[in-house]
Amino acid sequence: MHIKTRTHTCGALRESDVGAKVTLVGWVHRHRDLGSLIFIDLRDRFGRTQVVIDPKTLPVGHSLGFEYVITVSGEVVRRKDANPQLATGAIEVVAQEVHILSASAVLPFSVADTISGEAHDELRLQYRYLDMRRGPILDNLVLRHRAMMATRAFLDARGFVEVTTPILGKSTPEGARDYLVPSRIYPGSFYALPQSPQLFKQILMIGGLDRYFQIATCFRDEDLRADRQPEFSQIDIEMSFATHEELFPIIESLVQQIFTSCKDATLPSPFPQMSYDTCMELYGTDKPDLRFGMEFIKLNELAMQLPFPVFQEALGNGGIVKGFTVTGGADISRKGIEELTSYVELLGGKGLIWMKLVDGELSSSIRKYVTAENAACWIERLKMQKGDAAFIVAGPVRKTHQLLDHLRRRIARERNYIQAHHFAPLWVTDFPLFAYNEEESRLESEHHPFTCPHLEDLHLLDTAPLKARSSSYDLVLNGYEIASGSQRIHDSALQEKIFLTLGISPEERVNRFGFFIEALRYGTPPHLGIALGFDRLMMILAGTESIRDIVAFPKTQKAQDLMTKAPSQVSEQQLKELKIKI
Repeated sequence: MHIKTRTHTCGALRESDVGAKVTLVGWVHRHRDLGSLIFIDLRDRFGRTQVVIDPKTLPVGHSLGFEYVITVSGEVVRRKDANPQLATGAIEVVAQEVHILSASAVLPFSVADTISGEAHDELRLQYRYLDMRRGPILDNLVLRHRAMMATRAFLDARGFVEVTTPILGKSTPEGARDYLVPSRIYPGSFYALPQSPQLFKQILMIGGLDRYFQIATCFRDEDLRADRQPEFSQIDIEMSFATHEELFPIIESLVQQIFTSCKDATLPSPFPQMSYDTCMELYGTDKPDLRFGMEFIKLNELAMQLPFPVFQEALGNGGIVKGFTVTGGADISRKGIEELTSYVELLGGKGLIWMKLVDGELSSSIRKYVTAENAACWIERLKMQKGDAAFIVAGPVRKTHQLLDHLRRRIARERNYIQAHHFAPLWVTDFPLFAYNEEESRLESEHHPFTCPHLEDLHLLDTAPLKARSSSYDLVLNGYEIASGSQRIHDSALQEKIFLTLGISPEERVNRFGFFIEALRYGTPPHLGIALGFDRLMMILAGTESIRDIVAFPKTQKAQDLMTKAPSQVSEQQLKELKIKI
C-alpha cells in the first residue's frame, strides 16, 4: 500500500492552481470509463475534483470502482468543459500516479445521488457511515461542532465554568422513565443514567461555583418523536445570586451567537415574552410558532346567541367556541375544506365550522343559524376582510385548543405562510406550578419539584395549588421548545412544603432526594438555571424536521440502533455476574 501525503483537499483547487503538482486522496464518487481515458470525480468531505486518468497509470491488474479510496498525484490543468456547479469546476487534475488504498464492495444504495425511495430510512440507518458520505449529515455534524465551540467560547468569556457531572447516578424518577444500569458490586442495586444534571448543578451552586455550564448527554426512556431521541445533548446552565432578568439577556446573546456563527442569521433583540395563559389563549399551545399570524379568537358570547346545537352543547358543558381567520382564505375550495374537516375529525374533533367573506357577503356552514345582524358581529369579531376565511371549533377547552393548534399549523404549511430562514423566538413565562394527573388522581410538578413558586402565590399552596404560578420559563423557537428553566427553591422549608403538596411522603423524599435535601440545609444561595435542547436547536439551524439528521448515530422511533443492533442480548455469564435472571 502506497500512502502519500495529500497537498490539497478535493474542494480546494481553483483556476489559480493551474500548473501545480498536487496529491489528492478520497473516494471515487463518479466513474466514466471511455477506454483510452477514465474520468472520475474524487470526493472527500471538502468537495469534489474531476481527475483524468490514463488506464496505464493504474496498478497492474486493477480497475476502479465506486467508493474505492485512492491517492492521485498529477498536474492541475484548465478544464475545457467547466462545471459551474462545482467550486472546483474550472480545473481538473491529470493523473500521473494512482494508488488504490481500499476497494469497496457493491453499495446497498448509491451515495453519489440524493437518496431515492428505494433507500428507505431503516436501510440508511443500518449503513449510517455510507449515508454520511452523501454530505448533508457530515455538514450537520460540522454545524454542530461550530455551535459547540461558539457555546463554550461565549460562556467561558462570561465566567461560566464547565463541569462534567456523573453519568452513573441515582434514580430519582420524575417525568420520563430512567434508563437503569445494574451494579455488579451491589447486587440488586442500580445506577440510573441522568435525565438531566438537575440536582448536581444545583449542588454545584451550594458548593459555591457561582456559574456552571456543561454540554451534557442525557437519557430518557420515553416514546420517541421526530424531535426526540433516547439520548440527547443539552446546554446546561446554572447561576447563583441571579434572577431571570439577568439570565434572559445571556441566553438571548448565546443563541444569537450560535446563529451568527453557524448560519449568519440574525434574531430579534430582545426576544419577546408572553405568559403561559396568554399563549394558551391566543395559540392553544405553550410553544407557539410566531412566524405567521392566525391568533385564536374566543367566540363564546356570539355562539350563545345562535340556536346551533354544537355550540350550545359545548358551552353547556363548560367548553368554548374558538376560531381564527385566514387572510385570503376564501380561495380554499370545498374539497380543501372537506380535507381540513376530516383532519380535525381524525384528531378527535366533532367537526369544523367555516365562514367566508366574499363581496361583502358571509357564507358559512352554519349560515342558516346566522341572521344579517349576527353576520356583521361575526365578521367584526373575527376581524374578517374581503376574501378572508375563518375556521371555528367547539368543545372542551383543552381539546379545542389542541385541534385549533394543529389546524393552524397545517394551514400555514399548506399556504406557504412560513418563510425559509425566518426565526421567531419567544420567552414563555409564568407556567402553572402544578398539573393534575387524572390517571393517578394526584398533583405533579409542571416542570420539576425544585421549581420555585411565584412568591405572591405562596398562599395558594394550601388553598388552590393548581392556581399557583411557578417562576419558570421556556424559550420557544419556530414552534419548538428549545430551552426550559426556572428559579430554584433555595429554602429547605419551602422545598419540604412542595414535597408535601405533591404527596411525596417523608420516607420517599429521603429515599429519592435525601442527599439533596441534606445539602439544602447548609446555606443555599438563591440560584436559577436553564437547559437548552442542543439537538433540537441544531435541527432548526440545519433546516430539517428530524433530529436524526443532526445526530451522528441516531436511534429509530423504537429506540433501536440498526447499525450496531443495539439493544441486544448479553451472555449468561454477564447476567450471572450481575445476579440477574431473565
